[in-house]
Amino acid sequence: MSQHQRLLLIAPTTMTRTPAFDRAGALAHALQLPLHIVAFDYVQALAVAGFFAPEQISQAIDGYLKTHRQWLTEQADSLSKLGVEVTSEVVWVQHPYEEIVQFVNEMPVAMIIKDAQEEPALKRVFFVPLDWQLLRDCPVPVHLVTHPLNARPRNVLAIIDVLRGEDQDHVFNDQIIDAAVKLAEVCNARLELLHVFDWTSLYTQDMGFGALPLATGIYEALGSVQHEAFAAIAERHGVPPECRHFMEGVPVPSICGFAVEHHTDVIVMGTVQNKGLEKLLGATAEQLLHRAPCDVLAIKPDRMLQS
Repeated sequence: MSQHQRLLLIAPTTMTRTPAFDRAGALAHALQLPLHIVAFDYVQALAVAGFFAPEQISQAIDGYLKTHRQWLTEQADSLSKLGVEVTSEVVWVQHPYEEIVQFVNEMPVAMIIKDAQEEPALKRVFFVPLDWQLLRDCPVPVHLVTHPLNARPRNVLAIIDVLRGEDQDHVFNDQIIDAAVKLAEVCNARLELLHVFDWTSLYTQDMGFGALPLATGIYEALGSVQHEAFAAIAERHGVPPECRHFMEGVPVPSICGFAVEHHTDVIVMGTVQNKGLEKLLGATAEQLLHRAPCDVLAIKPDRMLQS
C-alpha cells in the first residue's frame, strides 16, 4: 500500500472498547499501516440547551469532549504497543458521514473499520443508517465488525456473482477475489471462494411459477454455464479446488450457513449503489450485515485492498 495511506477506525460514541478496536489493531499491524481513530460525538440535549445558555453549555461540551479524548488516547496507546502508529481525535458533529468522506479524501484512507450497528427495521425505512451509507456510497473498502472471535482473521470467505454481464462487472469479481486473497495472505488465513446459484429467483423473475416444469432444462443448462464460469475464475486466481464452493439456493441463508460451517471470520464481497425500490429493500451486502454470523468487508468497483 501507499506509505501515505492509513486505516480509519470509526469508534463508537460511547467510551467502550469494542471488537473493532482489536480488529483494527491487528489489521494495521499485519498491513504495516498507520491507524487513525476518530469518534463522532453529538448530544442532542446539549445542542438544544446551548441556544438558551450558550456559555455554560459550551463549557459542558468542552468537558465532555476532553474526557472522551483522554479515553481515546488511552486506547490508542494500548494499540501502539502492538507496534502500530496510532493517532486519534474526537469530532463534535451531528451527521458523521460527510466528515468520514472528508477523511477519505484528505488522508487518504485504505479501509474504514467500524462496529456494525443494529438498527430497527422501521427506522431503516425512514432513515438511512450510517452503516448503510458507508456500504452504498463510500468509495473505499468498508469493514463492518460484529463479534470477531479472532482479532486477526483465520478464515476469509470471498463471495462473487458470476452472473455479472458487463466487462467491468467481470473485473469487479477479480477485484473482490484479489482483495480477499491479499487479506488472507497478510493475516496468514485460509481463503474460501463461494458462488450461490439462485435458480429459484431466476424462475420467478424470468419464467413465472407456471412455467417451472418446462424451464427445467433451461435453468439446468444455465447452472452448468455458471459452474464453468466459476471454475474458470477460481482457476485464474489460483484458488485450489478444495477451496472452491458452488452452491444452489437462496444467497443470504446459503452464505450464512456456509460461514457457520466453515468458521468464517470475514466475508469479502462487493457492493454497488442501488436505486429506487432495490435501494429501499437493501442488497445482499445489506441483508448480510444484519444476518451474517461474522464480519463483512465490502468493496466497491475499482477500489480494493492493495499491497
